[in-house]
Amino acid sequence: MLCYFIVHYTVWDEGWRTRIEKWMVKAECGMFVASWTGVIKYHGPRPTSRRNRVWVCNHSSMIDWIVLSNYSSFATIMQKHPGWVGFFQDTVLSSLGCVWFNRTEAKDRLAVGRKIKAHVQREGATPLLIFPEGTCVNNQYCVMFKKGAFDLDATVCPIAIKYNKIFVDACWYSKQQSFTNHLLTLMTSWAVVANVWFLEPQTKLPGETSIDFANRVRDLIARRAGLKVVPWDGYLKYYRPNQKLCDARRCVASPVPHATPEGLPVHDLTLTTPPPPRSPRRAGRCSGRR
Repeated sequence: MLCYFIVHYTVWDEGWRTRIEKWMVKAECGMFVASWTGVIKYHGPRPTSRRNRVWVCNHSSMIDWIVLSNYSSFATIMQKHPGWVGFFQDTVLSSLGCVWFNRTEAKDRLAVGRKIKAHVQREGATPLLIFPEGTCVNNQYCVMFKKGAFDLDATVCPIAIKYNKIFVDACWYSKQQSFTNHLLTLMTSWAVVANVWFLEPQTKLPGETSIDFANRVRDLIARRAGLKVVPWDGYLKYYRPNQKLCDARRCVASPVPHATPEGLPVHDLTLTTPPPPRSPRRAGRCSGRR
């Protein structure tokens, strides 16, 4: 980190400063991978900076960017984080042209869209990496891809990452642990073993919509990494479903409706369950009463 600040504030030539900073970021990513006893196998040609081209990848953790940047420099689109991670984003990663956003701010979406288009069209820019799932997934499934990366009229280069869970689960569950604890878990594990495939570049076919294009690229990545494709929105894990919506859905599933205090029809599933059979009375007891 100290060497980065020395280079950033003492090297005046912008071209040389950018080259040195990219090399230092790549070296730092290599140190992270070495601290995990990383065994990463890369398959396919090394990415090169080209105009009107974007790279997309399945997402399990923020270490995905570290694993890829250990092989080739990438700028990325990432959620803004607090603490030392936010400081690292504002200082070191800003030299790569990374774009930060806050998913709770609607205005950030428009600003991020403009920055992405400008970055993709800029000659000599660092290759731009996007995680279309928008959230960390457990590396067993591949959820819906957001269409933003496929609306740029740019060539899309798919990347597939598959982690081996025998030694450690590389997925980051942000609801359960901080990123610092996640890194400590990786550093104290036996090894982080992964395969990375750089697949053939894809372009939008004539008459193909952005959603169809996103689904086609998602299927390529899932097939290469051995992931199961599911039609789920990854953002759903951040929100609790509306109870009224759930009650309305239950209305379709059961044929015996009744009204709730809010006026929405729901179904009492106990009404559809037949009562248990009654045991027959004894003949002697009945005849005695008579």
